Amino acid sequence: MPENSAAPPRARSSSRWVVMLGALAAIPAFTVDMYLPSLPEVAADLGSGASFAALSVSIMLVGGAAGQLVIGPLSDRYGRRRPLMVGLAMHVVTSLLCAVAPNMAVLVGLRLLQGFFNAACGVAAMAIVRDRFVGSEAARILSRLMLIIGIAPLLAPTFGSAVAELASWRWVFGFLAILGVTMGFVVWRFLPETHPVERRATGGARSVVGGYGHLLRDRHFMALALLPGLGMAVLMSYVVTSPFVFQEVYGLSHGQFSLLFALNGVGLVASAQLNAALVRRVAPIRILRTALVLQGFFAVVLLVVAVTGAGGLVGLLVALWCVLAFTGLVPANASAIALSRHGERAGTAAAVIGAVQSGVAGIVSPLAGALGGGAVAMTSVMLGAWICAVAVLGLATPAYRRGGWVQLA
Repeated sequence: MPENSAAPPRARSSSRWVVMLGALAAIPAFTVDMYLPSLPEVAADLGSGASFAALSVSIMLVGGAAGQLVIGPLSDRYGRRRPLMVGLAMHVVTSLLCAVAPNMAVLVGLRLLQGFFNAACGVAAMAIVRDRFVGSEAARILSRLMLIIGIAPLLAPTFGSAVAELASWRWVFGFLAILGVTMGFVVWRFLPETHPVERRATGGARSVVGGYGHLLRDRHFMALALLPGLGMAVLMSYVVTSPFVFQEVYGLSHGQFSLLFALNGVGLVASAQLNAALVRRVAPIRILRTALVLQGFFAVVLLVVAVTGAGGLVGLLVALWCVLAFTGLVPANASAIALSRHGERAGTAAAVIGAVQSGVAGIVSPLAGALGGGAVAMTSVMLGAWICAVAVLGLATPAYRRGGWVQLA
């Protein structure tokens, strides 16, 4: 595809675009979720404790945060395709190296690099959405992407568990390498450049720093950029702790845990579908502020159930499902509103959103393991992340003031 080809005209979305961009955006999530059922075996095989093994999951988010800050400006400067192809190639390389990692320290370091290069997928997907769509339509497309991403928790643990049982956890990374090769071919063959030469950023490091400075000075943008990170922190606190909580504390098998993970993925998918329908009639900021209030109610219930044991495993799972379902309404709406404020530097803006999302989630989610790794620790961190999200939206934006959504829509 020629680098200087004009961007496609801004038009109604097609299933092809949604599927391609959703598959790209799901690669980091798939890379995390396929590995989850094998965490206890990885810890035993590499002679590591549970908290260090969990770090091999959350460290990807830290690498992703750094990667997005580097790759975002590159996509504004060189277009979306080139950085994306390099990122996918390095995903393949790091996956193969993870498959032969001799100890946990090496694996953690490789996962950090894997997260860095995987960041190209998320940056490209979000920037391409902003290249082609704006406002409620962008929120709708992002919701559809969340639908595709939500399929990862439905499929990845099942695939990962099957691969690990047939061979070993190391072969999970071989499968991820094949996935990277496949998506590289799809991008090369079917994804056109959406950021033409005449619209690309010019200048060197000073221009990049100036672009980030412009975004950092926009208080409303930064508040909205923080919300997907806090939403992801809620989700990842569950993701990195759940294998130990449900397999070791509650005694679930690999298959039962994969089914549980899939059911929670259904909640994320359902909320993404609901959001895609709602944004046609309701401003994204109104959906966002309402979803956070409802999520908070169920987060409190979840902590109470974890502390008291009321309802047993079933009570815990029902409350957890509700919290995760409302989490699915946060990132798409917050990201769409934030991106609409800075269309001229969509790649850099997407990088800030993605970096904050990965960085916050990467910092917060290991806290559950540090606090003991049980159900109470997991639910406490989830509730704490929600409290921060409501405080940010309420104090740093006019979202909860009369007519506040008009200022942000």
